[in-house]
Amino acid sequence: MKTKVLFVCMGNICRSPTAEGSFRSIVSKQELSDFFEIDSAGTHAYHIGSPPDSRSQQTARKYHIDLSNQRARQVHESDFYYYDHIIAMDKDNIEILKSISPTDSQSQIKLLLDYLPDARLHSVPDPYYEGKFDEVFEMVYAACTSFLENIVKKT
Repeated sequence: MKTKVLFVCMGNICRSPTAEGSFRSIVSKQELSDFFEIDSAGTHAYHIGSPPDSRSQQTARKYHIDLSNQRARQVHESDFYYYDHIIAMDKDNIEILKSISPTDSQSQIKLLLDYLPDARLHSVPDPYYEGKFDEVFEMVYAACTSFLENIVKKT
């Protein structure tokens, strides 16, 4: 049985696609791809159908991760029944997810940086306006690595 993971930010063009691509890469390097289903989505409908932000793609490429096939989508009610883990990038989006989650959903909804023990922040900063794509990538990649370690320990 596959572990299903959904990464979520606001528009699904910067942080959550970066997390999806990072987690896919980490899982692949550990030869665990057959055991995971990985996706990303946004809490808002701003960019549905759009590829990740070109700056996110450019940064990911520097680390040999390709985000070009991803397309933005909005979180749907069915996601709360389908995914085992719904991982939010920040406090605003985790609050939205918790507020729209059906009461009978079994999904674990957590912040990505909860998996990074020495994180100075609780939320992954949105690089869309500030432009800190490298800093965000490194933070997300480290947290995704720790998240996978956490899952593997529990199995």
